[in-house]
Order: sequence, then structure tokens, then C-alpha cells
Amino acid sequence: MLHKTRGIVLKSTNYSESSVVVQVFTEKFGLQSYIVNGARKPKSRIGTSILQPLHLLDMVVYHRENASLQRIAEARQQPIFQTIPYDIVKSTVVLFLNEMLYKSLRQQAADSPLFDYVFNAISWLDTLERTPPHFHLFFLLRLSKYLGFNPALPKPDQPYFDLKDGVFCRSLPTHALVLQQPHTAQLAELLACSFDGLAALRIPLADRRFLLDKIIDFYRLHIDHMGEIKSHQVLEEVLD
Repeated sequence: MLHKTRGIVLKSTNYSESSVVVQVFTEKFGLQSYIVNGARKPKSRIGTSILQPLHLLDMVVYHRENASLQRIAEARQQPIFQTIPYDIVKSTVVLFLNEMLYKSLRQQAADSPLFDYVFNAISWLDTLERTPPHFHLFFLLRLSKYLGFNPALPKPDQPYFDLKDGVFCRSLPTHALVLQQPHTAQLAELLACSFDGLAALRIPLADRRFLLDKIIDFYRLHIDHMGEIKSHQVLEEVLD
């Protein structure tokens, strides 16, 4: 049976001489794997150019419950990116966020609020003239809300953030998985920020890099078997 659904591409893997298997987080069915026959041929109807990381798709798919591989009848990029593929900073940010999403959504069922958040955030990034230097940190903290482990904003007498328990606290935890000032205040700023307020946020480069490492640690503590994240090293080279 054919179904219409939007999708967010997470990973594409070569399969046979001309085909690919693409993992897509779909609005209607959650995370699915699709085989696309002939995708690597020059005149393919569904080519690899639209199956790149975090490309946003309108799809018509065949869906069978409990099948390990599904098939795509039609797919088109919608919206078509205007800046992300041509901007080194944006494309690197997207590469990093794609890795984080891929390793966070391993068994993800359909989840409309989560799907809408990722879809709209990537669409918004594409419309910007310049990437806010804190976008990746803000994106991940907002994403944690939809994954079920987002922190509540701190109270004035809570100068520490316990990465393990995911809470701001008054006293220093007995373990080393903790943020202290000024990083606690910077984390709180990011949590309280909005998309429109990102451009005005000011966090020094060294602190952004530190926070990125700690937010990745935060994810590892709350998502089982997440594994090593590699693309943030490339990200740090292009962000200033």
C-alpha cells in the first residue's frame, strides 16, 4: 500500500553496483530503511543527490509492517536547500548534527513533535544568511527535550549542573560529571534562548568548545550505546 510522508535523510549506504540503502526518519513511520534501486545511475528517478544527510523529502513509499527494508515509489527534496550545500559552515554543522541524530534515533518510532522540530530547525538554518555560532549547541539542548531528558532551567541558588542526573543543583556532586561556572550560566542561557535570540547570544569560542564536549557527554549518559562522535572535531575547525 502506498503512503505519503515527509522524511529526513540520516544515512545512505551503497548497496550492490548501482543501488543504495537509505535510512530516513519519516513523519508517519519513524525510522525506516529503504532500498533505492539504481540510485547511483546518472539518470535515476531518485538520485543520490537528494539522499544526502539531513535532506528534507516529500515521499511516497510502500510500507509493510515489520519489514526490514521498505521501498520508495517517489521522492523529491522539499524544501530545496538554498544555502546549506554551498556554505562550508552550514554543511559542517549539518554533518555533525546528522551524526548526533543518527546515533540518537536508532529505534525511533513515529513522533510528530520530534519530527517537526528537526525538520523546522534545519529548514530555518537554510534560510539564514549566516550561521549563529551557537546553533549546534542550542539545537542539541532543544532536541534533548523531544528525546525525554532535557534539563529544567536553574534556580538562582543552583550553580552546578549534574550531567549524570541532568539537573542543576546547589551543591557540587561527588562525581566528576558536572559543569561549574561560568559554563553553568552559559548552559542556562542556551536553554532559555529562542531561535530568534541566537544571533545576540555571546559565548566565547573556548567555552563553546568546552560546552560542546560536555553536551556530547550528556547525550552519551542518557542514550544507550551511542558510541564515539567524530564529526565535532571537523566542526571545531570551521567555527570561530
